[in-house]
Parts: sequence; structure tokens; C-alpha cells
Amino acid sequence: MLFRLILLFTITPIVELFLLIKLSNITSVWTTISIVLATGIIGAYLAKGQGRLIITKIKMELNEGRMPGDQLINGLCVLVGGALLLTPGIITDILGFSLVIPATREVFKDIVKNKLFKMLQSGSINIHYRRW
Repeated sequence: MLFRLILLFTITPIVELFLLIKLSNITSVWTTISIVLATGIIGAYLAKGQGRLIITKIKMELNEGRMPGDQLINGLCVLVGGALLLTPGIITDILGFSLVIPATREVFKDIVKNKLFKMLQSGSINIHYRRW
């Protein structure tokens, strides 16, 4: 796992830098900088709006006495997506927008749910429930 993280945090910036240099060669340096700034600003705005909506839904579900499992996963996706959108790069922007936009977020939610279910089945995580 540690080796995968090291690869992720070393290869991703190199690939992103390469793509940004290629983009600046095709367009211009100022266009590339403008794209990076625009995706950061738009991404932060979208993540903030989606985050507020998710918090409202979590509060509603808690007030109704239900566990907001789907909304917590939504919140995790938006949080990670917002962080990726603030990171300069093309691949991270595409992945970040995919996590922030509700329609495309569903794919990632299913992946997270399946991973959590498999971890629960294998016994690598335990859930303890306590009634107040």
C-alpha cells in the first residue's frame, strides 16, 4: 500500500506537469494558466455548493432518525473532488469534477460502497453500534 502511495504522489505530478507543458505549447502559457485558475475557482464554487446541499440532507436524515450513509459517502466524494480541483492539472481536474458533479459521483459511490462491503465481509473492518 505504501509503495502504491509513493508511486501515486510521484508519478501523478510528473504526468500533470508534462500535460500542462504540452497544453501550453499547443495554446499559450497564459491560456494554460487561465484554465488552471478557472478550474480551481469553478471547482471550489461547485464543491462549496454541493457540500452545503449534502450537509442539509445529512441534517434532514438525522432529524428523521435515519443514518445518512449515502450522504456521508457523497460528502467524502465532494471533499476529495474539491481537493483534486484545487490541485493544478488536467487529470486531477477531470477526476475532481467527476467527484463533485452529482450525476458522475454515483459511479464512485458504488465503488466505495462495494469496497466497504467487501471489507466488512472479510472482517477487516468492524462496525459497532450503540443506542443512546
